[in-house]
Amino acid sequence: MSTEYTVTETLDVKGESCPMPVVKTKGTIDDLSEGDVLEVLATDSGSMSDLTGWAETTPGVELLDQEEDGDVFKHYVRKTE
Repeated sequence: MSTEYTVTETLDVKGESCPMPVVKTKGTIDDLSEGDVLEVLATDSGSMSDLTGWAETTPGVELLDQEEDGDVFKHYVRKTE
């Protein structure tokens, strides 16, 4: 899934559990411009599958990458329209 991208904005949802990482990601992505990349920082391990499922079923977004960095799960989402 790795590709080159530049993060436009970072959303910190550490300490929040399902469904808040997805809810707040959607709200933040809605305010970005086409082509912008949102970095989402979460501590909920469920965010890995939750954000994948959300991105796969949501028009206008693309999940670029996900990684685990210690206790933090990093997600990179591009607004495509």
